Amino acid sequence: MHYDPIKRSLGNLFNSTPFLRIVFYKLLDLLLLRTWHIQKELKKWMPKDPQSVHILDAGSGFGQYSYFMSSKNKNWNILAVDVKEEQVSDCNKFFRQINRNSVLFKTADLTQFVQANSFDLALSVDVMEHILEDVEVFKNIHQSLKPGGMLLISTPSDQGGSDINDENDTSFIEEHVRDGYNIKDIEDKLKLSGFSKVEAKYSYGAPGKISWRLSMKYPMTVLNFSKAFFILLPFYYAVTFPVCFILNYLDTNGNHPTGTGLIVKAWK
Repeated sequence: MHYDPIKRSLGNLFNSTPFLRIVFYKLLDLLLLRTWHIQKELKKWMPKDPQSVHILDAGSGFGQYSYFMSSKNKNWNILAVDVKEEQVSDCNKFFRQINRNSVLFKTADLTQFVQANSFDLALSVDVMEHILEDVEVFKNIHQSLKPGGMLLISTPSDQGGSDINDENDTSFIEEHVRDGYNIKDIEDKLKLSGFSKVEAKYSYGAPGKISWRLSMKYPMTVLNFSKAFFILLPFYYAVTFPVCFILNYLDTNGNHPTGTGLIVKAWK
C-alpha cells in the first residue's frame, strides 16, 4: 500500500489555513494511538527547570509533535528536521503564522545530521522503520544529545508491526525498509551507539491492534482505492471513534507482553 500519497492529500486538505492545520493536529491527537503513547511519555519527561530546553524532532513529518511540545512551553527551543523539503517549508510557514518563533524546521538527512551536545531531548516517531542505516542515526543522535539527554522512539515491532504476520505477507506501508524491530535488537543497537541506559516496552497490544485497524488501516485502505471516500470519513469516524477512544485508553495505560509497536527510551 502506498501511504505517502494519502498523507500528502490529507496534508494538502488541512494546510489551507492555520485553523484547519490545528484542527488536523487535534484529530491526529485523538485518532493516532502512537500519539497517545508519545504524549504520555513526554509529559513524564517534562523537566523541572523548563526555561532552557532544547529539543530535536528527528523526522518531524507534519510537525504535530513539535506543535504539542511548543504548546507546553513556548520558550522551548525546538529544531525539527525532515528529508521532505515541501513539508519543512509548509511547517515553517504555519509556525510563523501562529507566532511559534522558537520552533524551526530544517531539511536534513538523519544519517548525516549531527549537532554535538545540543539537545535535552530527541524525538523519533515512526521514523526508524524508514531508515536502513539505523545505527548511524542512533550514533548521530547520541552525539547530538547533552549528557543526560533522552531519546524517545516510537516504531513498529517485529510482532506484526507493519501488519506482517507470516512470511507471505507484505508490509501495509510499502515505504518501510524493515517490518519491525525485535525488542532486544533495538536495545542492543542503542547501547552499541553509546547510550548508557535503554528502556523498551510494547505498545499496540490487544486493544491497540483493534483500534489501529478501525482508525487507520481500514479507512486508509479504502482511500488508497478511491479518494471519494474522503466525503464519508466524518461519518465513519463518528461511529468508530468512541470505540477507538476506549481502546486507546486501555492500550496506553496497560502493560503488554507483546505488541505490534515499541516505545523506547534511551539516555546518554
